[in-house]
Amino acid sequence: MWAVKSAQSDVPKHALSFLKRHEEEEREHLQIFEGLTGEQAREKAVLPKLPKQWHAMAVHLYGYEALGLEFARLLAGLRPDLAHILKDEEEHVGFFEAEVKRILEGGRGPANGAREYARAWMRRIPKTLERYLRGDGLEPYQEELSARILETIRARFTAIGLLSGA
Repeated sequence: MWAVKSAQSDVPKHALSFLKRHEEEEREHLQIFEGLTGEQAREKAVLPKLPKQWHAMAVHLYGYEALGLEFARLLAGLRPDLAHILKDEEEHVGFFEAEVKRILEGGRGPANGAREYARAWMRRIPKTLERYLRGDGLEPYQEELSARILETIRARFTAIGLLSGA
């Protein structure tokens, strides 16, 4: 909802109800992570600038949910008691994947816009991953994790038609 509020996006009604439930699940996940790390999440005073069109917003959220899914896979491997987070993330990715497929099937402007946004998002995500994987415990694995996560997301985007196979 943070992203939707920021963008003042043209979110379809069915997506709004999902996003409200999604926000609650993400809040629960954040509390778990804060408890595990002993660190409080930083609240931003200003909402981030995000796309206003649903086709771009859906790609943006799909990408970040796919990223969250990869981190949830790592977490569940280390902490099987937190596998419910992985299940939630799989559901979130599935929702946004279906939304993006719907946009792509519609063709024309929104489909082209979604593909264009996906290419731009993929150019930016390596810096985000670098920031997320910063830390003494992850340092020896940063390159390998980053490459694996990027390839997994790229394959996911390609499989549904957001990116070309080349």
